Order: sequence, then structure tokens, then C-alpha cells
Amino acid sequence: MTSTFLRSSALRTALRASAPKAPARAGLAGTSFVRGKATLPGLPYDYGALEPSISGQIMELHHNKHHQTYVTSYNNFSEQLEEAKQKQDIQAQIALQPLINFHGGGHINHTLFWENLAPKNQGGGEPPSGKLAQAINDSYGSLESFQQKFNTALAGIQGSGWAWLVQDTQTGSIQIKTYANQDPVVGQFRPILGIDAWEHAYYLQYQNRKAEYFKAIWEVINWKAAEKRLQ
Repeated sequence: MTSTFLRSSALRTALRASAPKAPARAGLAGTSFVRGKATLPGLPYDYGALEPSISGQIMELHHNKHHQTYVTSYNNFSEQLEEAKQKQDIQAQIALQPLINFHGGGHINHTLFWENLAPKNQGGGEPPSGKLAQAINDSYGSLESFQQKFNTALAGIQGSGWAWLVQDTQTGSIQIKTYANQDPVVGQFRPILGIDAWEHAYYLQYQNRKAEYFKAIWEVINWKAAEKRLQ
């Protein structure tokens, strides 16, 4: 199933559903559930707090529209899946699974993404320390070298996707990996830090100059959140 179809499906679902307005400032971001349903996490900073690296307009649209669409669609398709299971409709279950994976992945990825960011007056852009800093130095030589390799990986994504710093759960080593569309980091790897390379993450501000977005976002990266994920 193509990403174009998935995005079109998400848009149609969003138009049918009345997505609730999320406040510009709320509690710490996190995957939350109400009676088994995913809910849009709040942000621990205002939409405009990451400027000039990321504009307030992009943050509001990205969080309150795009992320909300993933949440709404995930819940809708999950309900349809339960109905299909009750009816023992195997074909419907198979057809719904990619949609659930896509929108559920979008919810998981964006929830982590908001935690990856912080305004400069809240530590955004401050370099990593401790175990994570040592792991980056051991694997890439320096933070600057790591960022260059990470941005090269971002630039190499064809279409929509994410670049992640991940930790191998078997060896404990870290590495840079890219994932297409909204595929989440699961299984053998643990997500440490991710950057969204979808156009909706930057286009209103940077247009076709996505390399500028990849460079600017490091100024508001929340390394403290990344450090907590490293084990």
C-alpha cells in the first residue's frame, strides 16, 4: 500500500471525525490512553517556543492536525478491526492491519518527537552528557560528526520517513537508522532520538530547503530526554 493512499485515507478519516482541539501548552508528552483509546499528548512548551528553528505555525499544524489525524484514524481503524474479529472477517482484518500499523506508528513516532524537542531556555540544543555522550564519541568520533552523518541519513530519505538514533537491545551499541513513512522503531532496536523528515514537519517554513531544517532542528533537540532512553 503506498504512502499516498495511506495519507489520503487518513485525510478522509479526519474529515469524517471531529478532532478535539489540543491546547498549545499541556502536561509532559506521552502516549496516553482513555478506555483503551489513544489520545493526543499535550506539549510541555508553547507552539511558538521553538522559534526560530521551528515556527509556531508548523508546530500547531503538526501537533494539532497531523498528529491528531493519526490518533483519530488509529482509534477508528482499531474499532473496525475489533468488529471484523467479532464477525470473523479475516479479509477485513488483513486489510485493516497496515492502516493500524501506519497510524499507530505515526502516533508513537510523533509522541517521541515532541519529547525530543525543547526550547533553548529549557535546555534545547545543549549537548548530551554522560553515557550517551560517550557512546556518540565512541561510535562517531564527536557530536559534530554524528550530526553530519545523521543529516546525511535524513537527506537520503526518498519521500516520507524518519531518521533515528537507535540502541541495539542485544549489544547495547548505538547506530543511525532510517525508517519509511511512519514505521516505528520496534523489535531489536530501541528509539533514542528521532527527527521527522516528512514535508509537513518543515515545508511551511523551509519549503524546498529541507537541509536548513535538518541543521536548525539541532538547536532545539532535547538531549536530556534522549539520555533517559539509553540503557
